[in-house]
Amino acid sequence: MQPFTTLTAIAAPLDVANVDTDKIIPARLLRKLRTPPDGYAPYLFHDVRRDADGRERETFVLNRPEYQNAGILVADVNFGCGSSREGAVYAMLDSGIRSVIAASFGDIHYANEIQNGMLPVILPEETCRELREQLHAKPGATLTIDLAAQTVSDTNGKQHRFQIDAVYKERLLKGLDEVGMVLQHLPEIEAFEKKHHGEHGWLA
Repeated sequence: MQPFTTLTAIAAPLDVANVDTDKIIPARLLRKLRTPPDGYAPYLFHDVRRDADGRERETFVLNRPEYQNAGILVADVNFGCGSSREGAVYAMLDSGIRSVIAASFGDIHYANEIQNGMLPVILPEETCRELREQLHAKPGATLTIDLAAQTVSDTNGKQHRFQIDAVYKERLLKGLDEVGMVLQHLPEIEAFEKKHHGEHGWLA
C-alpha cells in the first residue's frame, strides 16, 4: 500500500450531500474485472457522470477539463453512506483520488478508505463549504494535505486542522494495512509462541 504523507493535488468541489456508494459506483458494475491499467476508473460516478448513451455530462464536475486530474474531492455531509462496497474506494483510487474531505462519512466507507491507503478528512460543514467556494472561484486550484501535521491548506494558504485516530494515522504514514501492522511485530510474536509452547508442551 502506498504511504500517505503529504498530498498537493487539484481538488474538485462536489456540492452534493449524502453521496452513497451506489452513486460512487453502481452495484451492477461491481461484476466487472478490476483490470489494469484503468481498473474501476471508468465506472466512478458512472450514472451521474454519463447519460443513457454513455456520453459524459458536461455539468458533472469531474468531466470538466480543470478537474480531469483531480486527486482530492471536497464533498458535503455523509459521504460514502449506504452499502459497504469496497469497490467505491477502488473506483476513486483507480481515478487518482487519494483523499476526500467531507463534514462526515459513512462509517464503513471511512474505514474502507483507510484500509486502501486513502485519507478521509473530516472538517466542519462550514469549512467544507468555504473550500468548495474557493475551488469554484479558482477552477483547477490545488489543496495541500499534510497528514503528519493533520492540516489542510486552502487556496489562500490558511491551514485547517483535522483529527484522525492515531492508529489510522500510523497505518497511512507507513503504508500498512491491518495485516502489515501485525507483521511489524512478527519477531515478538514468534518469540512468544516459542516460549509459550516450551512452557506448555502439551499444546503442540
